Amino acid sequence: MKLDHNTCYSALLSRDSRFDGRFFVGVSSTGIYCRPVCRVKTPKQINTHYFTSAAAAEKAGYRPCLRCRPELAPGLAPLDSGNTLAQTAKEMIDKGALQEHSTNQLAARLGISDRYLRKIFNTAFGVSPLEYNHSRRLLLARHLLLDSGLSISDIALAAGFNSIRRFNSAFKETYRQAPSAFKRQPGKHGNHVEESIYLELAYRAPFAWEAFRDFLKPRLITGVENVDEHSYRRTLRFIDGNGTILQGWLEIRHLPKKTRFGITLSLSLLPQLSWLKNRIHHFLDLSNNPLETATFFQEKSETVEEWEEGLRVPGCFSGFETGVRAILGQQITVAAAIKKLGQFTEAFGTPIDTPFPELNRAFPAPSDIPDISIDQIASLGIIRQRAQAIRLLAEKNFEDSMLLEPGLHTDTQIQQLLEIKGIGEWTAQYIAMRGLGWTDAFPAGDVGVLKALSQRHGREIKTPEAKTMSDQWRPWRSYMTMYLWRQLAN
Repeated sequence: MKLDHNTCYSALLSRDSRFDGRFFVGVSSTGIYCRPVCRVKTPKQINTHYFTSAAAAEKAGYRPCLRCRPELAPGLAPLDSGNTLAQTAKEMIDKGALQEHSTNQLAARLGISDRYLRKIFNTAFGVSPLEYNHSRRLLLARHLLLDSGLSISDIALAAGFNSIRRFNSAFKETYRQAPSAFKRQPGKHGNHVEESIYLELAYRAPFAWEAFRDFLKPRLITGVENVDEHSYRRTLRFIDGNGTILQGWLEIRHLPKKTRFGITLSLSLLPQLSWLKNRIHHFLDLSNNPLETATFFQEKSETVEEWEEGLRVPGCFSGFETGVRAILGQQITVAAAIKKLGQFTEAFGTPIDTPFPELNRAFPAPSDIPDISIDQIASLGIIRQRAQAIRLLAEKNFEDSMLLEPGLHTDTQIQQLLEIKGIGEWTAQYIAMRGLGWTDAFPAGDVGVLKALSQRHGREIKTPEAKTMSDQWRPWRSYMTMYLWRQLAN
C-alpha cells in the first residue's frame, strides 16, 4: 500500500480498524510508534511519520508503544501485500526461516536471487530481510515479556537469540531499556496452567467466533481436538528443521472485550514458538480484513442476502492433516469422514499427555506414514484408492516440506496435489482453502455448496454452473464457500 500522508492521518483520526496492521505511525515528538487504532491522544499531523512495517519504524529509531502494542497487530492477506514474493518471504521469516538458513538459501527456495529478494523486500516493507528478522525477534521477545511468565533466558531462546548477553545487548540498543524493565511480575499474566506459555494475539473486529466454532464442532478429531463455548484446544506433534520431534498442546480462548485471543501453549513447544505463532494466525485467519470482505459481498446483493460480518475461513496446524481430512471426506458425509479420521488417529497416532482428559492423541505426521502399509490403512474400512492417496501425499510432503505450507505459490501447489493419484479437484480445492490459506479456493463439486446454491435459486445447480457462477466472487471465493456452508447449516 502506498502511504499517502493525508490518508494515513485521516485513518489515524478515525482509528479505522481496516488499517490496523497495514501501516504504523511514528510520532517524532515522543519517539514512539503506534498502530493506527491506538487510543492515546492523537498527535499533531506535522509530528507523524508512516511506515509499512514495524521493522521500518524501528529502523528509523522509534520505540513501540506500550498501550497499543504493535507486536499484536494482525497481518496482511496475500492480496493486500502488493508483492506476493515479498509477502511469501515475510511469511517464511515469521516461521523462523532465517534462524536456520541464510538469505541466499531463502531466496533459492523462492526461486529468485538474493539481490532481487532484498530489493522487493525493501520495497514492500522498508527494510532488508535481515533487518526485518532482527526486529521480529525483538518484538516476539517483547510480546513474551509483557504477556508470559517465562524467564528471560527462556524468552531469549524462544526469540532466537543464542545467548542472554546478545539478547540484552540487542534489546538495550533498540529499546534503550533492559528486558527486565518490560517483565511482568509473577502471577500478573494470563497463564493459569503449569509448564505452559501464554500470549495474546489481536484481530480486526468483528470476528464471527460463533460461526467459526460451529464450523469446527462437527469436524473435531476425537482425542486430537476439542471446542467449547469460548475456546479451542488441540494436540500437536511435528518435526522441526533440525529433525527433532516436538509434541504438546495448545488452547485458544476468545477474548471479545479485548478483541484478542489468549493463547496457552505447553512449554515443550517453546523452541518452535515463531512457527506456532504464525500457524495460529493462519488457523484463525487473522490476516483477513472483515470489513473489506463484507463490503465486497454486500455489493453482491443478488446472490448474498445478508453477509455475516466477521466470517473467517478456519485454517489448520498441519497441511498433511487437512489433506488426509479431505481425502477421507471424498463423497461421504462430514460425520462419516470424522469417524474414519478418529479411527485413523487411534490406529496410527501417538499417545500424548495433556492437562485436558479429552486430548490424549496426536495426529500422525507425514514421516510416520511410510511405515504403515496400504493394507493396514484399508483395514479400517478405508477404500484402497484413498489409502494409497494418503501414502502418496505423505511421501510427497516428506520429500517437499513446503508442499502443504500456506503463503507460497498456490497455483503450483494445487497442480502438484492434482498429480497425486486419488486427489481430484474437490480435494485439492479444500486443501487450498484450509491448508494453504488461499482466499480464492472454490470446491465447486461440493455437495453442500451445490445444495445451498440450488436452494437459493430454486432449481438444481450442477458443478459446471456453480464454477461459472463463482467467477463473480473472485478473489474471495473461499469466504463465499464458508457463507454457503453456514447458510446450509442454519
